[in-house]
Amino acid sequence: MDSASSQAEFDYLFKLLMIGDSGVGKSSLLLCFTVDTFEELSPTIGVDFKVKYVTLDGKNLKLAIWDTAGQERFRTLTSSYYRGAQGIIMVYDVTRRETFTNLSEVWAREVDLYSTNQDCIKMLVGNKVDKEGERVVTKKEGLDFAREYGCLFIECSAKTRINVQNCFEELVLKILDTPSLLAEGSKGLKKNIFKDKPPQADASTSSCC
Repeated sequence: MDSASSQAEFDYLFKLLMIGDSGVGKSSLLLCFTVDTFEELSPTIGVDFKVKYVTLDGKNLKLAIWDTAGQERFRTLTSSYYRGAQGIIMVYDVTRRETFTNLSEVWAREVDLYSTNQDCIKMLVGNKVDKEGERVVTKKEGLDFAREYGCLFIECSAKTRINVQNCFEELVLKILDTPSLLAEGSKGLKKNIFKDKPPQADASTSSCC
């Protein structure tokens, strides 16, 4: 996935949403993908937001990626950000069992409740595989969950950059392969999907998961 040569021209605009418990590494994954760096970040307050221009499968794409806070007190604030998302990235920490358990108990339910695109592509991401010695959630458990909930699945590490590019690339390729989402992405050029952007969600800010 290469950066698009011209940021002014793009074929499709896709909205991606990152969800999951606080501390699983959502913001670190986003930072790694957008600016190719790793930082230990403090928890996101509300919603953070970044834009990435890429060229994939011969198409110039603008990705608007929303990074939501994992803490329960921000849930009502973030529910509106599901609207119009073509891709949803559900992140858990392979070293923390509760972050995996909460996928079915909290996050999958939120997707069902708030997602407005019936064909929205979901990507399950097991983060922090660099801590293999501390792993408590097996890869098979992740695969089983992904099959049950109809998600793509990948394990990665924001710290070592393992599979981070692949995570976003596979998700976007699947969106490109879904006609209804492609039509939405094309319409996105004519509408302002940033209208819900809160004052603190500045594209230049970096905060954590």
